[in-house]
Amino acid sequence: MYKISELAKRVGLSRTALLYYEKHQLIIGKRLANGYRIYSDKDAQRVHLIQKLLAGGLTIKECKSCLDAKIEKHRLRDRLTALNNEIEQKKQARDLLAAILGDAPQRRWHEELNTIAPDAHLSWLMQQGFNEKEALRLKWLSKDMNEHELYMADFMTVFAPLARWAPGSHEDTLKALSHVPLTPSLIADIGCGKGYSTQLLATHTHANIIAIDNEQSALDALVDRFTQDGLVNRLQTDCTSMTELNMAQDSIDLIWSEGSAYIMGVQNALKKWRSKLKPNGVLVFSDMVWHTTKPSTQAQGFWAKEYPDIQSVEFRLKQISELGYEVIAHFPQSTQAWQNYYGPLHARTMELQATMANSQALQDIQHEVEICTEYANEFGYHLFILQKC
Repeated sequence: MYKISELAKRVGLSRTALLYYEKHQLIIGKRLANGYRIYSDKDAQRVHLIQKLLAGGLTIKECKSCLDAKIEKHRLRDRLTALNNEIEQKKQARDLLAAILGDAPQRRWHEELNTIAPDAHLSWLMQQGFNEKEALRLKWLSKDMNEHELYMADFMTVFAPLARWAPGSHEDTLKALSHVPLTPSLIADIGCGKGYSTQLLATHTHANIIAIDNEQSALDALVDRFTQDGLVNRLQTDCTSMTELNMAQDSIDLIWSEGSAYIMGVQNALKKWRSKLKPNGVLVFSDMVWHTTKPSTQAQGFWAKEYPDIQSVEFRLKQISELGYEVIAHFPQSTQAWQNYYGPLHARTMELQATMANSQALQDIQHEVEICTEYANEFGYHLFILQKC
């Protein structure tokens, strides 16, 4: 027979724990005439059984049910399901901490956060010490805080010699320009890249142009071409974020943005850029849209990670109307525009395969080329010509 302190020592528990068990009638000691409780070997074995049941995740109440009657398997099944959920949550927490510390990949976490909380995601990245340019690139491209610099170095190695950094064609740009119902004197080309659209706007209008991009090397290439063509006196470049435009309210006749509005979110872009337009000013932008209501699993999976806000044309038109614009015209980008970009990009990735086979950036770009070639009929860029109401 054991006193409670002796039983506690034998089973490796505290006296308080045993009293708690007794309070819930998991064990019942015999009380002697002098008031002391005593317990038998049977009680000690029962305590060991209780410990095993508790280790299985059962509550005190569930333990008592198991000890006092035949096990109700549905209760155990419910407890197993709850434990599996808790384990998954703990695993996700562990994976997140490991990713932030650089001990594991973090792409999936960034992709999920960009889908459910894109603005908060960007703000958090900037709080971690990234400027807005790098935070945007991390959000959309590298998706890994620890490997970002290497990723972007490889990314620029792929793109630096390419003429186009997004799908486009002279014909599509001029077609969109033909729908502009005014003669602009000041144009802002936002996210201009190396400026092929910028150059067309300069040669087919008499407007002064502000070329805006956050990549200085692209702006330098643009200045070189404008200088060669004798147009540089009409060009102003601004290496800055499209979210913080250095221009006055109601000052721009025409804002042009091919393939870049998604970076800050189409809805945000339309709201912020509207204030920069003069009354009746015009905004021309392109956006990736679905061409089908039943996209393939492969296409859906790709864009869920790369551009969660991809929408139908009808959705964008409704959104545009609600944001205070009149739709002057809209049309899908041509097949030639698609080929102008993905043809040279595919050739460039093949050229680098031997020397950059282990590069995550190159692998991501190759995957994009594959998806955008095989499933090109399911999605594509669409150009919208809007006038401020």
